Amino acid sequence: LNLFQIRFPVGAIVSIGHRVAGVILLSILPLSVIALEYSLGSAAAFERLRDTLSAYWLSPLLFVVAWSSTHHVLGGLRHMLMDIGIGYRLDHSRASARAVIAGGLMVACGALVWWLI
Repeated sequence: LNLFQIRFPVGAIVSIGHRVAGVILLSILPLSVIALEYSLGSAAAFERLRDTLSAYWLSPLLFVVAWSSTHHVLGGLRHMLMDIGIGYRLDHSRASARAVIAGGLMVACGALVWWLI
């Protein structure tokens, strides 16, 4: 079985991406809680954390976090709408799957540009 030769439908790609995004978000949750706790310690601690996180080498991490957050939210909204009967037809389902992919990538690219400027 060669997964690279299989052409997945766009709905399957969004579903797999939704699961990957969920794993990414779950794995960064402890770091986010630690960073929040540290930043709330004092104004100086907040400034140190902000300076540390503004390093350019963290740009790929920002891209991944922005993509996973956006993709997971948009994919979840897509599935909730389909569960209540909106967009469940095949053509609508494919269009919403493409919109989820495009939306996640656009927000991630926008966050990366904002970070680097």
